[in-house]
Amino acid sequence: MQSPFISGYNQSTIVRWVAKAPADGRMNIPTESSRPQSHPKALSKAIVQAIIAERLKHNRCAEVVHAELLEHGVHVSLSSVKRTLDRHELLKKKSKWARIRESLPRPEITGPGSLVQMDTVHFVDWSIGERFYIYTIIDLHSRWAYAEVHDKLSQAISLKVALRAQVKAGFSFVMMQTDNGPSPSSRNTSMTC
Repeated sequence: MQSPFISGYNQSTIVRWVAKAPADGRMNIPTESSRPQSHPKALSKAIVQAIIAERLKHNRCAEVVHAELLEHGVHVSLSSVKRTLDRHELLKKKSKWARIRESLPRPEITGPGSLVQMDTVHFVDWSIGERFYIYTIIDLHSRWAYAEVHDKLSQAISLKVALRAQVKAGFSFVMMQTDNGPSPSSRNTSMTC
């Protein structure tokens, strides 16, 4: 005897549809994605774990992680390393609150003192836990350099070092350029002398 309900579908298909049907009695069955669960060229789990482990070991950037993996014989592209770190939320994203800084044109270097750069170099003696800082100044025209060692990092020391360097230099500082570090300036990135 033939069934009164002929659908043209296999019985097991209808059973699966009924199992997926919403419990609230709606007749629609949500369409599932036909996207494949994996890609044939996807990185192996071992490579993904190696990328994550290398990143967590020293918390270095993707370029360093890539170089370290190549040294250990793990062949993977830099873009794959970046993509994997991004997928696992291990990349530092730029803050949406970060201040946008205008890039100013570089001053023309016409003679000694027309552009002087100042920076600090930080040293830590891990055996005794002491820190010291070398305040450095260099004239970009003559390559004249000046340095002082201090045990503190402060704006006041930066100013005193710059004034002593001005006396020793024998020429006037027209413009002094610094980075946005804590020692040279918490207010300006460059000073005109």
